[in-house]
Amino acid sequence: MFRVKILSKCAFRRKIRSRLVLGIETSCDETGAAVMDETGLILGESLHSQKEVHLKTGGIIPTVAQRLHRENIGRVVQEAMERSGVTQSQLSAVATTVKPGLALSLGIGLDFSLNFVKLHQKPFIPIHHMEAHALTVRMLQPVVFPFLVLLVSGGHSLLALARGIDDFLLLGQTLDEAPGDTMDKVARRLSLIKHPKCSMISGGQAIELLAQDGDRLKFLFKPPMGAHYDCNFSFAGLRNQVTMSIQKKEEEEGVEQGTLLSCVNDIAAATQHTVASHIAKRTHRAILFCKAKGLLPSCNPTLVVSGGVASNQYIRKTLKIVTDNTGLHLLCPPSKFCTDNGVMIAWNGVERLREGKGILSHTEEVNYEPKAPLGVDITAEVKEAAIKLPPLKLRIMD
Repeated sequence: MFRVKILSKCAFRRKIRSRLVLGIETSCDETGAAVMDETGLILGESLHSQKEVHLKTGGIIPTVAQRLHRENIGRVVQEAMERSGVTQSQLSAVATTVKPGLALSLGIGLDFSLNFVKLHQKPFIPIHHMEAHALTVRMLQPVVFPFLVLLVSGGHSLLALARGIDDFLLLGQTLDEAPGDTMDKVARRLSLIKHPKCSMISGGQAIELLAQDGDRLKFLFKPPMGAHYDCNFSFAGLRNQVTMSIQKKEEEEGVEQGTLLSCVNDIAAATQHTVASHIAKRTHRAILFCKAKGLLPSCNPTLVVSGGVASNQYIRKTLKIVTDNTGLHLLCPPSKFCTDNGVMIAWNGVERLREGKGILSHTEEVNYEPKAPLGVDITAEVKEAAIKLPPLKLRIMD
């Protein structure tokens, strides 16, 4: 069981103050900030979500995201600082996401942070967004290196072996679009925003909700990359299959695009199952590869799953089947820490501050990087191993 450590202001003031980090996150559509001490205690946080705005426009428009970050970042940081009871002079460092992400969004967070550290003469810690997701679990319980990590979200999907706070071996990554992006696009094509149960939730959440009452066997989508014995992901082909099925059903029911089909629950269930199955199979191969190469500890090997899509309970249950069959311990941070937030950035800053890695002076120049790999890419070595998966029934019982 995860226990999130949040200390009241009064209790914190009674403690001897340790080093303090302000974390700032603006990589996509969440403006987040948090203040944390080096033991992982969350002293104050604030988060502004843009999801409602982007839901109405049918997707994230970078210029809109940029404007909303610019309008809210000052308030969000001020709220986190005020709730923490910490002054700017007491901060030991500022940690901010600088890669990867939407360029216009990253730019707002970086500009604000660089002005902040120059004004208050504080060290600056640039953060890799995916590294932060991978390490969040260590804020919640003592997970030792090495461990396998699966990061799945609206913008990313990758498998990596975490050997240290800045030491990753990349085993597989998306070749086209991310699973969250795929499910959002399917939801938009199905016009799920018009569904009475789905008008105020994201596309991925709508797919998960409607799938609970659907029959996935009514639509049989071909799993992606079945003949590729690697750990890379591909979801664009699946989305095309789903789109063609939707078009066919619209013709059969004699309705125009934008009308809710009678079978939306079944399409949602089949889409979710195929996405979950693809993720599970690539993860299964990554586990077998790591075991064959002796990359995982023999005692209590762990799979950490994080990112927004990790909140999907069906996908979690599918991965649990894989870990149960391979002897790994499955760890998923609570949903609030799977999505983008300032807490995970602050924690990554704490980890780096402890080890003295990647800490810059407030006078140094820093650039954001919209695209940035995580760790050392060994995907070619994984592909060369050509590991065939043993039969494994991915049957989810509700």
